[in-house]
Amino acid sequence: MDEFMRELYQDRTGDPQTLAVIVVEKSKMEDAATDYFDGILLVIKDKTSKAWEIKHYEYKDMTIAMHIVNTTQINEWLANSSNRRAIDWLLNGKIIFDRNEYMKNFKEKMITFPEKERESRIGIEFSKLVRRFSDGKSLYYEGHYLDSFNQIVHALHHLARLAVIERGYHPEVTVWQQVRQIEPEIHKLYSELVTGTEPIDKRLELLLLANEFELATKVRLGSAHLISIMNEKHDAWNVDELKERVAMHDYSLDLSMLLEYLVKKGLVDIKLEETKGRTINHRKYIANSYQDMAASR
Repeated sequence: MDEFMRELYQDRTGDPQTLAVIVVEKSKMEDAATDYFDGILLVIKDKTSKAWEIKHYEYKDMTIAMHIVNTTQINEWLANSSNRRAIDWLLNGKIIFDRNEYMKNFKEKMITFPEKERESRIGIEFSKLVRRFSDGKSLYYEGHYLDSFNQIVHALHHLARLAVIERGYHPEVTVWQQVRQIEPEIHKLYSELVTGTEPIDKRLELLLLANEFELATKVRLGSAHLISIMNEKHDAWNVDELKERVAMHDYSLDLSMLLEYLVKKGLVDIKLEETKGRTINHRKYIANSYQDMAASR
């Protein structure tokens, strides 16, 4: 295996655009972490290279998947938690080439998880949590219990990832193992929903109440990123301005629902602005924290 791997990556290390090479070997007979290949070669290149290439190789009875990924794509995966297997490879893979200690510094940054990045990730997970919970609650009251179940499971996943990020860690593939140690109460909610023996409608009824409580306790934490953006401006925002501003943070799709939720919770106020029609008003939004600061000046 080592010789097979070496033959595949040795030419890559001579390329000045290659920053690091990481190896992940299959740990058991059926290992989804390596996409059922015997090994993964993760080649990290600088941002000027192609975003992401995959190559599959076979030698005798061994298979290798090579992922050639640039730093922009890596950072996007990290920011959006959109490829948790890759995060697992970065955290736990064996570094076999590291130009100018790029990977060493990168891993240190991952482990320290800078506060600014953490706040943005929490905002993303919270907005998705609000969306999934709201959809699940609506489906429950319409009597669509299986569809509601699916949405609430997703909501709990976002709640779990939010809890992990809050403690300063990146959510991994085994997020529930992380949560069991960090916030066992959330792990218990998930277990009760998935493995409980009561009828599905009863399990959902209890979980909706518990989820409502968890949302309320996380609302200031989860909205901190959006509120900080809203406080950048002295006046109220219209929804399109905010959508453009948060687009890079991956929660513009859930922005309308998130704003409505924060209005209900009293963290965001509505400011009406007259249109040419006079009887119709534009609806704009201003963070309460900004109004509080302005009043105290």
